[in-house]
Amino acid sequence: MVSDTQTPWLLSGFGDEIDDDPAVQIAVLQALGANHIEVRSAWGTNIVDLSDEQLGKLKELLAEKDMQVSAIASPIGKVDVGLPVEHEVERLRRAVNAAKVLGARYIRIFSFYYGESVPVESIRDDVMERMRALADVAEEGGVVLLHENEKDIFGDVPDRVLDIIETVNSPALKVAWDAANFVQVGVKPFDEAYQKLRPHLEYLQVKDALFSNGHVTPAGEGDGDLLRTVEALKSDGYTGFASLEPHLAGAHGLGGFSGPTAFGIAARAFAKVTAEAGVQTA
Repeated sequence: MVSDTQTPWLLSGFGDEIDDDPAVQIAVLQALGANHIEVRSAWGTNIVDLSDEQLGKLKELLAEKDMQVSAIASPIGKVDVGLPVEHEVERLRRAVNAAKVLGARYIRIFSFYYGESVPVESIRDDVMERMRALADVAEEGGVVLLHENEKDIFGDVPDRVLDIIETVNSPALKVAWDAANFVQVGVKPFDEAYQKLRPHLEYLQVKDALFSNGHVTPAGEGDGDLLRTVEALKSDGYTGFASLEPHLAGAHGLGGFSGPTAFGIAARAFAKVTAEAGVQTA
């Protein structure tokens, strides 16, 4: 996504890292200057499991607060690769429906877990078959899938992320950049991944981590090269989303958690990075 470098980046965040109640999620994000939210769950229920009634209620709440949705943070692909293709295709259809109801263009996905004793190369064909099937659903639904480089999945390191994107070769499959996850698998994000993945980088997830122990930190306080990455993205003309995913207070059943206070710390840390890089957010 390339445009006028003076265009502000769109600040967003994983609402359920703040609270289960979407009303609280929205209030905190707006207090931090965000006009978008990334929806992973609401009222303690994952986005792909929300009923039509709940989706309607969430849509009304967002409209009432003039809040837009940057992405659906789905769990698609965060399952064992041995499950049938149809398992995740069906769940993605529900995520696409949620995206349409909530007015989101993007859906975050993953590229499948595999057993501890299973050689990663042995699952490549199965992963590609599943990712192609997911891309087909996205193309049909008019949405864009964002592959997140999560640890312990096939696409955890830059070369395999690139392999997925180039092999599937779909306009509906792009890269969500997560520096902390790269650090946690021993990758130097900027030096070893940026040039390879920048042509496909469509969305920035904001968290940082330490090489020494894998612990997640606020942006700019770890080894994720957040400042260099933001500076390079600015130079490249990036004007997309920057979505806060702090993971600063452990985890709950639906993913990382921070709470309002730690989420605020994360937002202020990222604001320091963007200010140093000369990037505006809105």
